[in-house]
Amino acid sequence: MTPSSERPAPRPLRDWLAGPALLVLGPLALFLAGFIWLLWPEWTDNPDLSHGLFAPLIFALLVREGWTHGTRRWVPERAWVTVGVGVALAAALIAFAMAGLLAASLGWSHSVVKFLLACALAAALGGGLLILAGEHVRAVPFNWPVLTAIALWVLASPLPPGAYARLTLELQAWVTTGVLNALHILGIPARQSGNVIELANTSVGVEEACSGIRSLLSCLYAGVFFSGWLVRRYWARALLITIAPLLAIAMNYLRSLLLTLLANRGVDINGFWHDTTGFAILGITAALLALLANWLSETEPAPAPVTATAQAPAPSAAPTRAASWMFAGGSAVLVSVGLFFAFYPRSAEVRTADIAFEPDRLLPVASEGWQVVTAQDLYQFSETLQTEHLAQRTYLRRRGERMQQLTVYIAHWAPGQVPVSMVASHTPDACWPGSGWVAQTNATPRLALDLAGRALPPAEYRLFTRGPAAQHVWFWHIFDGRVINYRDPYSIPALLELGLRYGFRREGSQYFVRMSSNLPWSELAAEPLLRQIQDNLAPLGLTP
Repeated sequence: MTPSSERPAPRPLRDWLAGPALLVLGPLALFLAGFIWLLWPEWTDNPDLSHGLFAPLIFALLVREGWTHGTRRWVPERAWVTVGVGVALAAALIAFAMAGLLAASLGWSHSVVKFLLACALAAALGGGLLILAGEHVRAVPFNWPVLTAIALWVLASPLPPGAYARLTLELQAWVTTGVLNALHILGIPARQSGNVIELANTSVGVEEACSGIRSLLSCLYAGVFFSGWLVRRYWARALLITIAPLLAIAMNYLRSLLLTLLANRGVDINGFWHDTTGFAILGITAALLALLANWLSETEPAPAPVTATAQAPAPSAAPTRAASWMFAGGSAVLVSVGLFFAFYPRSAEVRTADIAFEPDRLLPVASEGWQVVTAQDLYQFSETLQTEHLAQRTYLRRRGERMQQLTVYIAHWAPGQVPVSMVASHTPDACWPGSGWVAQTNATPRLALDLAGRALPPAEYRLFTRGPAAQHVWFWHIFDGRVINYRDPYSIPALLELGLRYGFRREGSQYFVRMSSNLPWSELAAEPLLRQIQDNLAPLGLTP
C-alpha cells in the first residue's frame, strides 16, 4: 500500500469514471440496489434492525469520509491484487449460491438468506475496492472508513437464527439473574423461575424484547460507525468497538432493574413505561458512544494536510483491466445465479389435498371424565406465526390428590403460505424458556411412541420444569401429509437439508402438533381421549 503523503490525490471524477472503474461501479450499484430493496421490509418491520434504515446514508457518509479525510492509501498494481479480486468474487459467489439455494426452497425472507446475502455483498464490495483503490484508478482510497462502510452492511442484516436465539437466551438469563441479585441486595423478596422474576404481588418476565438484543445490535453498529467517522488511531477504534456492546448490555440491565422496581411498587410497566424506557436507553447509549468517540478524536493530533505532488509515472493499467474484466465476469455469473433461483420453477405434485382447519373436528370439545378448557388468547401469536389457524384445548381431571392435565395445540399453514424452516423455528425449544420453563437434560429427544398397540410417527420429546411443575412435551411437524424429520432450525447445514428435501414442494400444507402433559406417555397411551385425538389427526398425516 502507498500512503497519501507520497502519492497524488484522487483523480477527478470525470477521469476515472470513464475507465475500468465502470466495470466495477455498475455491478456494485446493482448489488446495492437489490440488497436495499430486499432488506427494506426487514428494516421497517423488525425493531432489532431499525438502524438499517440509515445504512444507505451511513455507507455514503463513510465513503465520503474515507475520500476526504481518511488516509489516501492506494493498492499497488500487482498480480496478487487480481488474485485477491478472484478470491473475493469466489466468496461472494459461494455465499450468494447458498443464499439462493435456501431462498428457492425456504423463501427470500428467511434470516439466514439475508445474512448470507449481506456476506456476499460485503465480499463483492471488498473485491471492488481492490480495483477502485488501485494506483491506476484511484477512485476510492483503501482505508478504515471505507472498510467500515463495507462491514456495516453485515451488521444491518439479520443474525442467523442460531446465533440470534442463543445470544438472546444468554442475555435473558444474565439479565434475569442480575436483576434478581440486585433485588436481594435491596432487600426486596423475589425468586426466579426461568426468565420470570416472581415478586410479592406480581411477576416480571424478561422476554426476548427485554433481553437487550436490540440495544446490543444497534450500539455495535453505532460503535463501528463512529470508529470510522470520527476516530483515527487504531487503539481508539478498538476501544470504542469493544465498549459499545458492553455499554449496551449494562444500560439494558439498568432498564430491566428499573422496570422491575416499578412493577414491585404496583406500577403497570406494560405499554408506556416499557416502550419509553427502551427508546430512552437506546438514545442515551448512542449519545454516550458519540461523546466518547468525539473525545477520542479530540485527543488525536490533527492529520497532516494532503498536498498534490507532481504526477508520478502512471503505472501499467494491464493488471487493473484484467481485474476489472474478471470482476465484470464474476458479477455476470452472480446475476445469472440470482435469476436462476428467482425464476426456476418450483411446482410439484402435492401428495395430499389441503384439509380445512376445523378445531372442533380435530380436538374433541368434550370427553367423558375430562373437563375441557379452550384457549381464547392464541390470536396474540398470529402475527409472529404468520397464521390465524391456531387452536389449543386443555383436558383436566382429578385422580385422588392429583390433577391430571393434557394440552393439545395445533397450528396450520395453507400450501405455500410459509417456508418449512419458519415453522421449524417456532418449537418449544425456542418459545417455552421465555415464559419461565427450563429445559431439562434429555437422553431421548426423539421417541417412537405406541398408542393402543399402534405405532405413531417418531415424536420430538422434551421435558420442561418451572418450579415444582413439570411438563412432558411431544411434538410433530407435518408437511404435505407426512411427518418430517426434525432438525436443528438454527443450523445452516440443517436448513440446507430442509431446503433440498422439502423446498421444491412448497405447495404442501403444514401442521404443527404439540401435546404436553404432567403425565408421562406410558400413563396416557391407554386413554380413549388420546386415541380419539389421534384418529382425528390421522388425515393430517399423523400416521406411521
